[in-house]
Amino acid sequence: MNRYRRELSDRVLALRLAAAGRVHQYPEVQALRRFLSTFAVDCLFDVGANRGQYATMLRKDAGYRGTILSFEPNPEVFAQLQRHASGDARWHVFNMALSDFDGTAQFNIMAADQFSSLKAPSDAQDAIFADRNRVTGTVEMQCRRLDTLLPELTATHGFTRPFLKMDTQGHDLSVCEGAGAALAQMTGVQTELGVRPIYDGGAGYRAMIDWLEARDFLASAFFANNKGHFPLLVEMDGIFVHKRLVAA
Repeated sequence: MNRYRRELSDRVLALRLAAAGRVHQYPEVQALRRFLSTFAVDCLFDVGANRGQYATMLRKDAGYRGTILSFEPNPEVFAQLQRHASGDARWHVFNMALSDFDGTAQFNIMAADQFSSLKAPSDAQDAIFADRNRVTGTVEMQCRRLDTLLPELTATHGFTRPFLKMDTQGHDLSVCEGAGAALAQMTGVQTELGVRPIYDGGAGYRAMIDWLEARDFLASAFFANNKGHFPLLVEMDGIFVHKRLVAA
């Protein structure tokens, strides 16, 4: 009976997303609904939050009601994120970047702000991105390692089963490296997996999958996160679960 209810719920979700012109998001929403519920995630780290699109999707589509901690470095975009989160008592926002060091760095503001990154654009990126993924300014930004920040956040918000989602435009591996041994506290990780180059020094999808697997995170779901780039896949997202949760 539970399986039939889940299938019916998935079909309703697909129809609702299709009606809103968001059918391409169905695989991600479906995977997150099941993952966050099954593993009782009580805090979601939303790293590279932009205006809060992912957190909004979690609330409206994935049925997630736990704590959300959103991190966005771009000051102008952060102001919009702050407004979007203001009516949600369990959604907290931080104007900083997560990385593999504690300190400051120059953050690149791109022509299309969703491409903004601590990384520089790659000279080898596809022409379709050239106008949007170009540096139009920089801002000095506070950077924190997750392993030094995590005790403060745990003490404040009291979570025990966190999930790490990253959309940091080529910088996800650095965020993971900055988590150190604390990464093992995560129930799961969602990361961008670059198939074609967009940023200098960005980890390719094979390297990222291997890195996570070496740290006991196993693949749970993959889905394309680029709409309209046929016939070449540029990026995909992967959800990985810590193997302690699935050990026989």
